[in-house]
Amino acid sequence: MKKYLGLAVMGSLTLGLAPFVPHPHIWKQLKNLWYGRTMLTMDWLDLLMHGAPWIALIVILIGMGLEKKKKSA
Repeated sequence: MKKYLGLAVMGSLTLGLAPFVPHPHIWKQLKNLWYGRTMLTMDWLDLLMHGAPWIALIVILIGMGLEKKKKSA
């Protein structure tokens, strides 16, 4: 899991936050979900594309935590 951590971090900081100006696109999509705004198919695909690196990073970090816990037990 540790060997994929750098790739997941870079993906999250680049694709996950693109475009950087005026604000990250993932933030706009999450606000749309939070406020219950209507989203087109393209918006769902944007959310999937910009959210995938973040999901991968979370899965890797959880996996690393479980491996560490398993080794210490």
